Amino acid sequence: MSLLRTKPVERIADEGAHTSLRRSLGLVPLIALSVGATLGTGIFVVLGQAAPVAGPAVAVSFVVAGLAALFSALSYAELAGAVPVSGSAYSYTYATLGELVAWVCGWCLLLEYGVSVAAVAVGWSGYLNAFLDATLGVRLPEALSGGVVNLPAAVVVLLAMGVLLGGVRESAAVTTVTTALKVAVLVFFVVVAVFGFRTQNLTPFAPAGIAGITGAASLVFFSFIGFDAASTAGEEAKNPQRDLPRAIVISLAIVTVVYVLVALTAVGAAGVDVLTGSDASLATVLQQLTNQSWPATVLSAGAVVAIASVVLTVLYGQTRVLVAMSRDGLVPRVFARVGRRRVPTANTLIVGVVVAVLAALVPLGQLAEATSIGTLVAFGLVNIGVIVLRRTRPDLPRGFRTPWVPVVPLLGLGMCALLVAGLAPATWSAFGIWSVVGLVVYFGYGRRHSALAQGE
Repeated sequence: MSLLRTKPVERIADEGAHTSLRRSLGLVPLIALSVGATLGTGIFVVLGQAAPVAGPAVAVSFVVAGLAALFSALSYAELAGAVPVSGSAYSYTYATLGELVAWVCGWCLLLEYGVSVAAVAVGWSGYLNAFLDATLGVRLPEALSGGVVNLPAAVVVLLAMGVLLGGVRESAAVTTVTTALKVAVLVFFVVVAVFGFRTQNLTPFAPAGIAGITGAASLVFFSFIGFDAASTAGEEAKNPQRDLPRAIVISLAIVTVVYVLVALTAVGAAGVDVLTGSDASLATVLQQLTNQSWPATVLSAGAVVAIASVVLTVLYGQTRVLVAMSRDGLVPRVFARVGRRRVPTANTLIVGVVVAVLAALVPLGQLAEATSIGTLVAFGLVNIGVIVLRRTRPDLPRGFRTPWVPVVPLLGLGMCALLVAGLAPATWSAFGIWSVVGLVVYFGYGRRHSALAQGE
């Protein structure tokens, strides 16, 4: 029964209320954090991977993935307002489904955040090469940009780590500026691409049918994980009960609209073949469309800055989940220690170095799919958690209430199951290995050091 012990909501809330982290984030920085962690990941990086799977219907794949994310986002919004702490889905699960399930959720979040940072960093490397080629006429050696090792991907992770070590207020300011730049760059792309839009590029619209659409949706779903990164700011938000739910829903709406517009205009302007396999697909579209170098240069410059902001914000989410797990004793206490600038210094250093190594060595496609499966499992558990908490704690104050419970959470759970089913067998095998390693760590360390078990 110790595996099913739950952590009281009041205790979780009390820890969040007496946090050693700095409460300095209002609604706008929280929206910027959420959009910054999301916008750009799927469009700048994975569109070239997903387009050949779904064909021109890749825009519909973004809608399907966005709907799946919306149902889960509504569940996240309720739990973020009711349990405003750094642990995000991990803490919500601990309060509703028990310690073992919470550990599994937290372990999935580590996969989700850590691997997605690495995936985006690999995509950033492709746009850096495109920018250097357009402005200076040089490219990084193939061996250093993915052939043997991806050095730029590792460098951008280490730079993000340095910004995070400077403090959450400073990190939020950087995120807000880079997010605004990112939106401006994507609006620029849509405006240019609309003038080259050709309806013949949209036929056949769905050559692989529903299977292709859902398969591509499974691949791009990891580009919607930004809103749950915002929920990791529960202990650094000024008014988390009010602002976290709003930031989650608003940011997801912004991101979904932009993704669909960019995907549709990109395919309509250039066709699927141009997008296929390119690490800098949007820059390639502009280059072909205008026969001039400056539009692609502008886009690549914006992407270099914008994708770096995704690395920054998702790396932030990774460290805050580890803070919560460490405080509960399930991982070593070093991850919860807060330094002079009121940030988890050792935690940030360890995570930054590990993710930098991962980004340097693992190809993009494998990283994207591994992120998707970790995300979908965590989202599914959050949807279940909303239903459980409504039954066990109907009296709990909630800053936001998910509509039509249990219908909406069950739809979210079903969409997660549908997208998980579309992932490749190799992804399932990698996830199985990751899960086994996680269980070994829990039974070898976490269960014995659990603060809840020790009565701390």
